Amino acid sequence: MEGGGQILRVSVALSAATGKPVKIINIRSKRTRPGLQPQHFVAVKAVAQISNAEVKGLQLGSKELEFVPHQLREGDFFFDIGTAGSTTLVLQALMPSLAYTPGEVTIRVKGGTNNPFAPPVEFMQCVLVPTLKRLGYEASVGMTKRGFYPKGGGIIKAISKPIRRLSPLTLTDLGRVIKIRGFSFSSRLPPSVTEGLTSGAEAVLRRAGYQDISIENESRKSWESQCALNEGSGIFLFAETTSGMLFANDALGRKGASDQKTGMDVAEGLLSQFSTGAAVDLHLADQLIVWAAMADGVSVLRTTQLTLHTVTCLEISKKILGIEFQIEGREGEPATIRIEGKGIKNLSTLA
Repeated sequence: MEGGGQILRVSVALSAATGKPVKIINIRSKRTRPGLQPQHFVAVKAVAQISNAEVKGLQLGSKELEFVPHQLREGDFFFDIGTAGSTTLVLQALMPSLAYTPGEVTIRVKGGTNNPFAPPVEFMQCVLVPTLKRLGYEASVGMTKRGFYPKGGGIIKAISKPIRRLSPLTLTDLGRVIKIRGFSFSSRLPPSVTEGLTSGAEAVLRRAGYQDISIENESRKSWESQCALNEGSGIFLFAETTSGMLFANDALGRKGASDQKTGMDVAEGLLSQFSTGAAVDLHLADQLIVWAAMADGVSVLRTTQLTLHTVTCLEISKKILGIEFQIEGREGEPATIRIEGKGIKNLSTLA
């Protein structure tokens, strides 16, 4: 399957949430730098701390890991990746087990908040967390400080409330787009950077006929507490439909690239998802698989594009939980996924 860090994150997440020990071999074997990198190391360490797990093979570069969870716990936790590695991917590994803790949990993670090939913090805030509320899970995600490559130093904060059991999801109706929101952000760069990103995105969206558009410009200076440690910029757009579905697209600014063109590309990528008529954002689909697999009942997801990440999550969930699933559609195209959840329960008397 995908052959990267996602297999590791999903495996330890399901292990901690269910109490089932796992052994993972050939970790990230398809990557140019195989084995555990700082971000993956911290993700496993974080889940282990929450679940009081015994772990063998937890060191940088390790290609084999044994993870034996025990009792999940509540409380306040802080994890420092030590690099610009993705804070949101660490949180992604933690959240499934946080749903089954005996009480409220507060998590702070230090590293990169906006990374290539990882969901930005805005995706967690504006798309994932609101969608998880449909399962009955209550959480919030905020950002104390931005962090870009190469220095990182960004901090995100999540607060999670436990649940007795998760409800299944039926997300098949796209509805009609009613509003588009977004954030254009930069650190240690002139305001013209965010202005260019915003103007490019707005031009494409208005040309497509959308009127209810609001993109906030955030241009941080070096003396501001939320400013990143080094230069960086980006844009995040998300749309809401009449059926309550949420879609997003984002990109980081690139040296030598036109900010306006970057904004235009992000807007065009967002609009392309609407044309499929499917209800689930392609980046959201793979993140929902774990939750649907743990839910009490049958979930049906109609995604704009079936990705290898999504299929990988399904296969791992089947291997660990024993779930059954069906896919109608092919990789790279819109698809409908039906998942028979295992009905994992929170056995704590406090939940």
